[in-house]
This record gives sequence, structure tokens and C-alpha cells, in this order.
Amino acid sequence: MRVYVPLTLPGLAQAHKAGELGPGPLTAYAVTPALREWYVSDDIEELEYAALSRAATASLRLVAGDPGAPRRRVVVAVDVPDKDAAADPDRGLDAGAIGEVRIAAAVALAKAAAVHADADDAEADVTAAAAALGAADQGDDDAQFVVDGAEDHELLWFGIQEIPSLLG
Repeated sequence: MRVYVPLTLPGLAQAHKAGELGPGPLTAYAVTPALREWYVSDDIEELEYAALSRAATASLRLVAGDPGAPRRRVVVAVDVPDKDAAADPDRGLDAGAIGEVRIAAAVALAKAAAVHADADDAEADVTAAAAALGAADQGDDDAQFVVDGAEDHELLWFGIQEIPSLLG
């Protein structure tokens, strides 16, 4: 199963140094039955893009929670055995948890398929979105518009061998 692990750039640097994503449990996003139902599509590429988008939103929350982190969203795509990615049945009705899975143990970074990250030109919108998250969560439509502005930026694809240059 392909899962999408949200990180920050400092989190990616730590994973690169350690050679693994972890320690577990890790929160990730994947094509789950709840995501399939929510997205209403049978196209696996569309569903994986939806899971990636959910992970990008989770990365934005991590960025907002770390004032020292560069204002860029980061998501690592990694393939794990299906049995290693478990959806929490207690969160099944939580709209914010659609597609969320837990990975119990650390995952070797060498198993990553790719890293997705914002380009430098997204930093202003990601900075504004991170600052507006709290108000958006409280139902402020203007703040939600600002948060949605970050989502207008497509995450770029990087091979795992490009992590050092992405971090540099």
C-alpha cells in the first residue's frame, strides 16, 4: 500500500539523517475505504492524489506548529505492506481523519518512492495558510480562503536521492 507521510523540512532532515521515518507510530494517509467513499471515484490515481492532498494538509498543520520550520509542506510517499497501515476505527466518523492510517513502526527511508514538497514560490502562501489555520478551524470563511491558497500550489516530485539538495 502506498502511504503518504506528512513532514516538515526539519522532519525530513531528521529522517534523512536517521535513515528512517519514525519512530512509530507514524500518521500517514492512504487510499482507505473511507477515502474512497468520500472522494467517490474508482480512478486509483485520483484517489492517491486525494490521499496526498490530505497528507499535504497535515504537513501544513505540522508547519504551523513549528515556528522555526521553513514554510514549505513536505510529504514522503512510501510503500508498506497492507497489514502495516491500519485505519483507526474510532476516528471513522471524523471528517478530518478521512484517509488517515497509522504505521506502528519506523519505516526505512530507502523504501520511499518519492518526496513531494512545495517549491520556493509557495512559501508566502504556506506562511499565510499556517497563520490562518486556527481561525479556519473555527469556521472563519476568510481564513479558510487563505488556507485554500496554499492548496493551489502543487507539490513537486523529488526522488529520494534528491533529498540532500532539497534540504540544502
